[in-house]
Amino acid sequence: QVQLVESGGGSVQAGGSLRLSCQASVDTFCMGWFRQAPGKEREGVATVGRSGSTSVADSVKGRFTASRVNAENTLYLQMNSLKPEDTAMYYCAAKNLWCPGASGRWSDFPYWGQGTQVTVSS
Repeated sequence: QVQLVESGGGSVQAGGSLRLSCQASVDTFCMGWFRQAPGKEREGVATVGRSGSTSVADSVKGRFTASRVNAENTLYLQMNSLKPEDTAMYYCAAKNLWCPGASGRWSDFPYWGQGTQVTVSS
């Protein structure tokens, strides 16, 4: 069983930055960030394979950067130039065997963290 713990969420004004972290209990092949706003479906933000290969959603490309430190089983999401529409609960997820792109199905990921709230005010 993989346990994931997110941290780093909070409230920020538009244009600000936040850095999310996700600590996994064990190594996994693929880690990803997803988000869900009230009344909306969960959507992929970014996925990162063990090799470092990264896929980022078009909606955040150029503003968000995902990375991982394999030796620490940790995934990061650096979020810059935040917009009010980035407001959501952000979840860390993990899976093995293969790594889908950020536009892949969130249901492909069997392991999930509890989520961390990001609120961006205008």
